[in-house]
Amino acid sequence: MSPQMGTSYLGLSLSGPLIASASPLTGRIDSLLALEAAGASAVVLPSLFEEEVVDEETQLADMMQAGEDFAEFSGGPLPDLDQPNLGAGRHRRLLQQAKDQLKIPIIASLNATRPGSWQRYAAELADAGADALELNLYTVEANPMRGAAEVELAHLAAIEAVKIAVDIPLTVKLSPYYSALSKFASLAVDAGADGLVLFNRFYAPDIDLDDLRLFARAELSDPEDQRLALRWIGILRGQLPDVSLACTSGVHTGTEVIKAILVGANIACTTSAVLRRGPDAIKEILGETERWMDDHGYASFDELRGAMSAASVPDPSTFERAQYQAVLHSGRHV
Repeated sequence: MSPQMGTSYLGLSLSGPLIASASPLTGRIDSLLALEAAGASAVVLPSLFEEEVVDEETQLADMMQAGEDFAEFSGGPLPDLDQPNLGAGRHRRLLQQAKDQLKIPIIASLNATRPGSWQRYAAELADAGADALELNLYTVEANPMRGAAEVELAHLAAIEAVKIAVDIPLTVKLSPYYSALSKFASLAVDAGADGLVLFNRFYAPDIDLDDLRLFARAELSDPEDQRLALRWIGILRGQLPDVSLACTSGVHTGTEVIKAILVGANIACTTSAVLRRGPDAIKEILGETERWMDDHGYASFDELRGAMSAASVPDPSTFERAQYQAVLHSGRHV
């Protein structure tokens, strides 16, 4: 008998354990439909970045002012401005089109930078029909006058503000760089997070040695990149038993999906696999996952979930400091 592939995430009933994370492919209706057809159980739309939206809305205001000046001077009509394609309207329009054409849940993504803007854009995305919202806490704090406690308090305030503004499930995409991640994760849940996504992938600048200039380069993940998320999901599963946990970064095959579920994840997310291999990567990964479950006699993910979390294994210290010592003494090198 084939295993049951359905699962639950953020209170949403999903057809399978694999979500297509935000990428250029989730920014177009044709590729969204292809991802759904391949078996993605939900999709995360490209993140609404506050600074981009503010810049576009400023350009729109400038064009409107120019149009009014033109109309006053010439007596003619205002120029036709395609406002839905500018600012937050572009994100709302994609979300509404996706809701009209896809049957799977649509998760909107928000990345804002200033107090007061989080809740405004969150409410707009919720009103446009998002089934859930992913709040992306992507900040690189370079101000030497701003300490860790201040940064974390601002992040928690943002989570609380968004939760007040929306009535849809809220998940928070974390970075791995909090000095006391377990504590912050617990505080994030207290502030209103229904789920946590581990981890945000930070892209660092590189240097062009010919032109002596900095440039941005997006490096796709490899399966080895999953291991940090596995550690922390394994630790957090027992500490936050009722919170949805998503494993992202490094999910390329069914092997990574199974590992994520074993340490306690509700779902796995993939981006690099579909960027490298196209939407059919989803179908391949799910096929590998189902075959592993069938071969090992598992009927559902509920039987697997958390079986190898820190709360379930005989020696939970393997997730912590003792792992470093064990590897050094075992001789298990690449």
